[in-house]
Amino acid sequence: MQLMRRHDPQAQEDGFALLRSHAAEYIEELIAEFLREDDHGLRRWLLELIGHARSPRALPLLTEELHSPDIALRDWAVAGLQILDSREARQALYQARANGYVS
Repeated sequence: MQLMRRHDPQAQEDGFALLRSHAAEYIEELIAEFLREDDHGLRRWLLELIGHARSPRALPLLTEELHSPDIALRDWAVAGLQILDSREARQALYQARANGYVS
């Protein structure tokens, strides 16, 4: 996370790549960081990482973000649920589409 918070774009990318390969190991920490993060760009990256973790623990957060006013967060929530590909994830996507939250 420290690398992702730097002002150097390459350091940010390096931090993201490092976390992406270990996202499943740090899913609880990533969710906690997402919930307390104010920076929209970091929140988007964190949600992408959370989705790539393929963890059932991410299901409630990903489902909640389907209703986000931030289109990028909604898109990453959809992608994360598609990657998770569980019955519950598919059901959340179906309901969000039926209610017009996502296309």
